Amino acid sequence: MASNVPPNVIARTAALLRAVGAAEPDGGSTTELARATQLARPTAHRLLTSLADEGFLDRDAASGRWTLGPEMYLLGSAAAAGRYDITDQARRVVHTLSAVSGESAFLSARRGDETVCLLREDGSFPLRSHVLYEGIRFPLGVASAGMVILAHLPDREIVDYLKRTDLQPEWGPEHSPEALTRRIDATRETGYAVNPALLVEGSWGIGAAVFDRTGKPAWALSLTGVETRFRPERHKELGTLLLEQAHILTGLLRPER
Repeated sequence: MASNVPPNVIARTAALLRAVGAAEPDGGSTTELARATQLARPTAHRLLTSLADEGFLDRDAASGRWTLGPEMYLLGSAAAAGRYDITDQARRVVHTLSAVSGESAFLSARRGDETVCLLREDGSFPLRSHVLYEGIRFPLGVASAGMVILAHLPDREIVDYLKRTDLQPEWGPEHSPEALTRRIDATRETGYAVNPALLVEGSWGIGAAVFDRTGKPAWALSLTGVETRFRPERHKELGTLLLEQAHILTGLLRPER
């Protein structure tokens, strides 16, 4: 049976939930959340109130700020227990990456058109890049994790994403559709993605995809560090290490037969 809920209502509601999540732990005011989602304040307030009525949000009576509610925790726990929370399996892999390379190692997960960093472990080398940290989000195609996930999507999904997404205003000309297409091709050739200091000068990254039970690129392992540690002659060494550990983690996530 077809739904009677207009798609734009679902999109607006989802945008508000993401905005509240991004504002945790202090939460956000109605005005702040309306601004973050580009909604009219009355519309935002109406949707926020409806979400609170259903238990998906809480509102502090004194400050009026909105935070995630108990239903979000229950649903999130149910989902994480099954398909999405792989942090327990990934910790040993992330540790191996940081210990062997000496660089900062990360696990990121795909969330729609973004990646979110879930785990970080710093290596022994004293100079580090601080671009990535747990909880930070980037669009697909930005940073090595977002690039390697994008590159391993089917061609039709890549074409659709590049048609509806304009990364240049925020991330610069190296994130134009043409530039992204070239980097996708390079990533597919080697299997791993290289971010040559496109976010912060002097901060490099290399990433490899981790696949879910259906073979989709759902996560990424990555290493970041200063430019002197990511010279071209070391790319293959780090890329091979990432591919090996990504293969191990992908195997851990597949059901036993």
